[in-house]
Amino acid sequence: MSSHSAFAEAADALALGVLGALSGTGGAVQLARYVDDAPDTLAALAAVRVLGADVFSPHLLKGDLLPAQDAAVVAKAFDAFPASNAPEEPAVAHRDHATAALLARLSGDDTLRTVAPAPPEDAALALALADGWSGWCVRMAQLAPLATLGLDGPVHAAARDGVLSLSRGVSRSILRRDFPTALRLVRWLAWLRHEGAELPLDPDVAAEHAWLVGGAGPRTALDLAIARHFLEQRPGTPPKETARP
Repeated sequence: MSSHSAFAEAADALALGVLGALSGTGGAVQLARYVDDAPDTLAALAAVRVLGADVFSPHLLKGDLLPAQDAAVVAKAFDAFPASNAPEEPAVAHRDHATAALLARLSGDDTLRTVAPAPPEDAALALALADGWSGWCVRMAQLAPLATLGLDGPVHAAARDGVLSLSRGVSRSILRRDFPTALRLVRWLAWLRHEGAELPLDPDVAAEHAWLVGGAGPRTALDLAIARHFLEQRPGTPPKETARP
């Protein structure tokens, strides 16, 4: 098995664990045990980096505590796979910094923010315009892990300004049968509705259609589960303490 295949398989396995914790069908996500029990430690650490902020979903959405040993695993994953600072990978830099910001907040150790410094200003985030919405939606789909509680920053401001573009992106992705992208964008719409935003598209209907018609792997199922969490909450419910990326 190639390293890429091993990393993808490990990421799917970890996503299933996070899903189980969110749904209540599994126990708490135990990152330290997951890595210790993995047949390939490096692949397990890569999985932690691939899921990024989503590994914290049970802690952010259900209030589960983050054990110190699990926080240490996330920090170790950054040691094994350092944060990207490549200018051609702005989405990766945003995701890395969001993971670091949540790690610092949930662990109570603010020095951990430094494992992934804030990326420079990303001009592409401001392209939620009629002539640039499709490319902008691709970027926002890549940034779907930031559509969670506990974060606020330039990406979230762009989402608030781009409600119509996100709705167009969902419709376009469904028509193109790109259901993983559709569900990532639905996740942003669900987050926006949770904030109290008025939406031109019903994210509940879009989510169910994309899932029933397209199905998905564990990571897309996780996007759907997080979106459903927001959709089941009363719009405008104030979030818990927010970490600014």
